[in-house]
Amino acid sequence: MPYAVAVRHNFESAHRLPNLSGKCNSLHGHSWWAEITVEAPTAESGIVVEIGAFKKAVREWIDEHLDHGTLLGPDDPLGTILRSHQCKVYDVPGWPTVENVAALLADVASKALAGLDSAPGARVSNVRVDETRVNSAVWQAE
Repeated sequence: MPYAVAVRHNFESAHRLPNLSGKCNSLHGHSWWAEITVEAPTAESGIVVEIGAFKKAVREWIDEHLDHGTLLGPDDPLGTILRSHQCKVYDVPGWPTVENVAALLADVASKALAGLDSAPGARVSNVRVDETRVNSAVWQAE
């Protein structure tokens, strides 16, 4: 697709991967960065998507659900304990791997895009999530 725009946002979150061996099975935090790309085959009106509205919708969702919270798997017993202390917890489908966080944000961004003015055929095509300066995952549309 010849036209694309991207928005970036960062958030601070803890997570743990107790189903894996190694140090990531302990609760730890990251300064995450997400970059979400929207593509369209044409931009007749001069836009792929109204970027301000798209950016606002994605950033608000991230800030409300992920920023300064803990990302856990849906069956993680730590969720009950944290919630009992009024902590923000988000259950990531599967486990909160960087790959699953990228897929989650692709779904969130696609839903946000559906409610906005955009070029015909506009779609979320790529989501890159950096959990550290050296570790990242990419979700790509088929």
